[in-house]
Amino acid sequence: MKLNEIHDNEGATKARMRVGRGIGSGKGKTGGRGVKGQKARTGVSIKGFEGGQMPLHRRLPKRGFNNLYSTDLNEVNVGRVQEAIDAGKLDKAATVTVAALVEAGIINRARDGVKLLGVGELTTKLTFEVTRASKSAIEAVEKAGGSVTTVFAAGAAHRATVASA
Repeated sequence: MKLNEIHDNEGATKARMRVGRGIGSGKGKTGGRGVKGQKARTGVSIKGFEGGQMPLHRRLPKRGFNNLYSTDLNEVNVGRVQEAIDAGKLDKAATVTVAALVEAGIINRARDGVKLLGVGELTTKLTFEVTRASKSAIEAVEKAGGSVTTVFAAGAAHRATVASA
């Protein structure tokens, strides 16, 4: 086989229809657009328009709401922290804070704080300073001889002051 002998299978490609090229082409005159009116022109988008009737998306009620006090937390498993310690990315003598987790590459960026979850196994004695922690995570840390302290989320504090103002 040579490069100049390579080609598609028979019927694999189809020539595009050239519209507006005479009545004999099958797509001449109006070029498949019907006749007259706004939609026969180019560059028209009237999505959701129902001829003056109130459109469906405006007839239906809005649903849900955005909670001002919600927190967007990073979730970190104790097993992932142990992996970072084993790899030498986290210092086992220092307190594990949000900043330390970002620096170690466990989380990309700190959102409103960190929630510690109990998936995995922790064998190192560590002191955690996180926004929230699950019961299983606290048990796993205390079983390894460490402690968990919860601190108030910075982002949530900001939103609370904005909402009260």
